[in-house]
Amino acid sequence: MGKINMDLFKTYGLTMVGVLLGAIGGYWYYAKVGCATGTCPITSNPWISTLYGALLGGLALNIFKK
Repeated sequence: MGKINMDLFKTYGLTMVGVLLGAIGGYWYYAKVGCATGTCPITSNPWISTLYGALLGGLALNIFKK
């Protein structure tokens, strides 16, 4: 069981870190910058902002995977 988890982390570890950091960054952006009028499709909703950040973070760090 431990070997399977380590293999999974070796394969997708960098992408998982990117997803986590992106989600934190997306929520931070919503909380600190946000949208004053509420009409912004991404930054006016914390769920969408967090998911969008997670997607971008995962893609950004996935570039460095071999």
